Amino acid sequence: MATAAPPQVGQLLREWRRRRRLSQLELSLRAETSSRHISFVETGRSRPSSVMVLRLAEELDIPLRMRNQLLLAAGHAPVYTESPLDSPRMVAVRRAVRQVLEGHEPYPAAVFDRAWNIVDSNASLALFTDKVAPELLKPPANALRVALHPDGLAPHIANLGQWRAHLMGRLRRQVAAGLEGALRELHDELAAYPCHEPEPDVEFPGPADIFVPLRLRHDGGELTFFSTVATFGTPLEVTTAELAIESFFPADAATAAALRSPAPPQ
Repeated sequence: MATAAPPQVGQLLREWRRRRRLSQLELSLRAETSSRHISFVETGRSRPSSVMVLRLAEELDIPLRMRNQLLLAAGHAPVYTESPLDSPRMVAVRRAVRQVLEGHEPYPAAVFDRAWNIVDSNASLALFTDKVAPELLKPPANALRVALHPDGLAPHIANLGQWRAHLMGRLRRQVAAGLEGALRELHDELAAYPCHEPEPDVEFPGPADIFVPLRLRHDGGELTFFSTVATFGTPLEVTTAELAIESFFPADAATAAALRSPAPPQ
């Protein structure tokens, strides 16, 4: 049985350019080359140098993993290494991550990779994970599955429809930006989970809203959080570029007081 030929570098670059909604002229101006050369590269009439591939990838804001794929498709060697997080060369990265996680106590924080698998967390994340079925926490535990699965955190989220729409929107944007087949499968899985609350297509904030909150039922009341997401600012390594640290903060005084009490909520 014949197998499909791998895509050429021109095809890949054209797809990325269209995803970024740029014309050949716009891309050529940004990359300081001619639109004729862009056209020749995309149609396969010209083989770009490794420098040109990386220049175009930079202007198209292509993830490092995909830049390596572009280089291979153009007949060049990859330039961005990928190392396991527990490897010796990643000591500085692990230390930085732990510093952020531990410094965020007593509030929950977790680190996940490009597939939303949790790779590290602080002790306060137990506020969320203690409510989750143990089988969902077996490595590699997926943060979105943990949040939205019926046996996960979902039954304890007071605004499940709103929070689910927020998470699914983030995942859809990631799929659209990164051409990740595995994330498409994850999206389809999560979309099939039941949700008995309306999910807004567009977020319309109320008069006092400044972020999408996570409202967690607890002890007859609610704990309310908002989150921030941090990434490494100047990564030149694939694993590092794909790490994200999500940190949860109390959104009201009652939640802050509950988490800062000598015996924080479990």
